[in-house]
Amino acid sequence: MQQVGRQSKGILAFLLSPTVFWLFLFFLAPLIVVLVVSFGKRSLTGVVEYTFSLDNYIRVVSEPIYLRILWKSVWLAIVNTVLCLLVGYPFAFYIARQTPSRQRLLLFLVMVPFWTNFLVRTYALIFIVRDTGIINNALIGMGIIDEPLVIMFTQTGVMLGMLYGYLPFAVLPLYASIEQLDFNYVQAAQDLGANMVKVFTRIILPLTMPGVVAASIITFIPTLGAYVTPDLMGGGSTFLIGNLLQQQFMTVRDWPFGSAMGIILMVMVLSLIHISEP
Repeated sequence: MQQVGRQSKGILAFLLSPTVFWLFLFFLAPLIVVLVVSFGKRSLTGVVEYTFSLDNYIRVVSEPIYLRILWKSVWLAIVNTVLCLLVGYPFAFYIARQTPSRQRLLLFLVMVPFWTNFLVRTYALIFIVRDTGIINNALIGMGIIDEPLVIMFTQTGVMLGMLYGYLPFAVLPLYASIEQLDFNYVQAAQDLGANMVKVFTRIILPLTMPGVVAASIITFIPTLGAYVTPDLMGGGSTFLIGNLLQQQFMTVRDWPFGSAMGIILMVMVLSLIHISEP
């Protein structure tokens, strides 16, 4: 029996070895490189000098401008996550209550945006909401407004772009959770005299909370590191942590400072995920 157990463990280790190898190569190894670089410093020529120093981390937490950028990024990510939940939950609930064939069609429509590059979708949204875009032209043509709505290059435009871009990330996990809900509980609560508010707050929402948590995490993480939407739709008015990282690596070429900022951002995300776990 012991020999069989050792053989089983050996087979399991053999089967898992490719996964462990690729996980180390594409996830752990780059993370180690970023961590090592974060303790270095940038030379005058833009080359990384590998000297152990905490100056980059001290610079992040001591200079107010970077703390403001970090706080603004976290705040906008939280707001966008809440908006995605508020918009996505009713939509996911509607999909879950349809017939199987209609569910497949609606889920197909939700996943269609994933087939298009995020940058292309952002430019499509810009074409719709810009001063001479479809929305403003339609509202002016109907006489509802006299001047175009200023959406582009504002924080409102950034929020609209993030909601548009990351809403499918919230709808899918919410649908998966709601679709597994036993609606017999809902009918039983209604038979006992509970109104719709009590049914939702005491039955539906608690039973679908795993989907809400999953949707929040999946939406919050990419929103926190977003840089395409703030750059294109916010212009210079909205500068977030993703734009700062892109600037440090691609323009300033201060890789050590950018790496330190990335490590701090990763620690924040992991901490928030740990706190949100039930």
